[in-house]
Amino acid sequence: MSVPTALPPNVRELVTADQFANLSNTVLDGNPDMAEEMAGRIVEEGLKFVVACAAFPNVGLAPSRVVDEGWHALILHTKLYEELGERLGKFVHHYPGWDPTHYDPEILERTRATIGECGYAPDPELWGHPTENVLVSVAANCQHAPECTIIPMPPDPGPTD
Repeated sequence: MSVPTALPPNVRELVTADQFANLSNTVLDGNPDMAEEMAGRIVEEGLKFVVACAAFPNVGLAPSRVVDEGWHALILHTKLYEELGERLGKFVHHYPGWDPTHYDPEILERTRATIGECGYAPDPELWGHPTENVLVSVAANCQHAPECTIIPMPPDPGPTD
């Protein structure tokens, strides 16, 4: 699959300003000591991650623990998330997993590279090791291991005759 040609140059343009503010507020709700600017960065990376998963559905991708917080915010806004999937041509399902000892830099590197193929620059500070909370600590408690890398499912075609 190729990258959708209709992607805006700024990933924030995939949602309205009000929707972006609501997503950022959802991140802040779970992380009350976080700065608003950081919550916005995390939501941006969550959007980039979903774009990459939708554009390259056969590549196993995974978010960093920090970026997962932004993705969780998207998922909680179910209608917005459904509409985003429709615009991108794929609904990206979430397969949570938690193994605090797991860290796979190859999956994160592949994910960052795939985001780049979509025309977006990943925020390197938000794609680090799950225990590197020097920049920011988040409430998300997922650490996606190889068996739960994200591969979007095609839309259900419905019953066949």
